[in-house]
Amino acid sequence: MPRVSTPTLTSLPLLARGKVRDNYAVGDDRILMVASDRISAFDVIMNEPIPGKGELLTRMALFWFDRLGHIVPHHLTGQDPLSVVPAAEHALVAGRAMLVQRLKPVLVEAVVRGYLVGSGWAEYQASGTVCGLALPPGLRLGSPLPQPLFTPARKAEFGEHDENISYAQMEKAVGADLAARIRSISIQLYREAAEYALQRGIIIADTKFEFGLDPAGNLVLMDEVLTPDSSRFWPQEDYAAAFAAGVNPPSFDKQYLRDWLETARVDGQPWGKTPPAPTLPPEVIARTLARYQEALHRLVG
Repeated sequence: MPRVSTPTLTSLPLLARGKVRDNYAVGDDRILMVASDRISAFDVIMNEPIPGKGELLTRMALFWFDRLGHIVPHHLTGQDPLSVVPAAEHALVAGRAMLVQRLKPVLVEAVVRGYLVGSGWAEYQASGTVCGLALPPGLRLGSPLPQPLFTPARKAEFGEHDENISYAQMEKAVGADLAARIRSISIQLYREAAEYALQRGIIIADTKFEFGLDPAGNLVLMDEVLTPDSSRFWPQEDYAAAFAAGVNPPSFDKQYLRDWLETARVDGQPWGKTPPAPTLPPEVIARTLARYQEALHRLVG
């Protein structure tokens, strides 16, 4: 697969360049979202791309938008992304782009946690809570939660870390009615996706969703959904042994890269999780891609 670290288009105005996706204006009502092969960790974009990652993420997102469309409308227009760029740019767009509605983003990330892991585990050890929500005593790393937890986060500016907020803070930011709708729909999306994934040997430990409002004020699922970039996927067959040992299962997501970066060095010093990023060795690139490919194979086929 070709490496497309920054698939720059000249035929459309660039609206925004994120960690992975570049958004281009198509008139005043649509956006062409192009997924690059860039990869980020700890909110830092790596210098080396993961070849084919953009196409993989796009294929998985399209699968989930279609499968979960009965729960909430999504932002896909149904139009061919190639129809809005000239033939000379088709190679930069084919397989890695979505033509979507232009929405008013809800500036809160809808995080749903089904298992005790990551920052939630660290908080639980200190206070018995996750994002301020009390949990039963005696849980361990990787424990399934009594029920999925909705833990919103405030979207940060580019290069900054998202900030966990309370549900009350979310209500204040977006209004009680919209907050309640987002919470209910997010949990429903998670439950249905987690049940499907489990049948295919993947545990979805946690994930995040993003929403927008269309001109009529309808809530619409947007951005990406249930990809290895936005979710923590665990192989079901490795879960029991990892749980018994008190360690994280080997994830089908960016965790392999994060683990490598924890031991990486820049100029002889431990990397401080700020730019510039360490140089990724070929084996780290290959193994990261292999984890993404395995997730796609299991979930989509």
